Amino acid sequence: MSGAATGSRALATHPPERGGAVAPDTRARASKAGHVYREIKEAILAGTLQPGAPIDKAALCEKLGMSRFPVTAAINRLAFERLVTVEPQHGSFVARIALRDVRECMLVRRAIEGDIAAEVARRAGPDLAEALLRNLRYQGAAVAAGDRAGLYALDVAFHGAICGAVAFHHAEAMLDGLRARLERTRRILMTPPGRMAETVAEHEAVAAAIVAGDPDWARTAMRRHLARTAALFDGFAAENPALFFTVP
Repeated sequence: MSGAATGSRALATHPPERGGAVAPDTRARASKAGHVYREIKEAILAGTLQPGAPIDKAALCEKLGMSRFPVTAAINRLAFERLVTVEPQHGSFVARIALRDVRECMLVRRAIEGDIAAEVARRAGPDLAEALLRNLRYQGAAVAAGDRAGLYALDVAFHGAICGAVAFHHAEAMLDGLRARLERTRRILMTPPGRMAETVAEHEAVAAAIVAGDPDWARTAMRRHLARTAALFDGFAAENPALFFTVP
């Protein structure tokens, strides 16, 4: 049987997919692009790829054993999320961090979370106290293991548990957005020696105030914690100006 006949029979036996179905090769390419996207995004958020660093597509293709298509698709997606800057004829680079955006997000977060901590202290029951103390034990273990990514995840869960305790859904949605915009900065700020342990100590003060049912102490402890983060950011930005840019 000729090759043409074989091809015709194959087409007759397996007609093109219709009705919105996605061909297997398209699904495979999308899956590969998603894998590359997650790899690069995590490297950016964790600070492994620092702001301003070039993204070498050829090296990524070789490392991941993929063609240029999924790598380019992933970079375009990250550019849409403003984590990557694509400069025609020059290449792709990790986006620098906007100083003003970070400071504004930190200011708003400090104002909202301080008052939420006070409100939670008025209402907190044994279930929340147990959840916060358990989270703090895990944080201590993460510090002992030098697990920065693990500590960051526990940090997010700690603040989320506090905000979720009062069911202020609008405030919670605002804070989720602020945390997402600050993730890269917050993870970078955990890198200085000793900062992981300091973070846990600040969280312990917030939890102690909430468990004690003291609204004023809870507000003060939360604002002090977030103010410390803001101060660290200002110092880090001054020492590493190449990582940031100022919006006119």
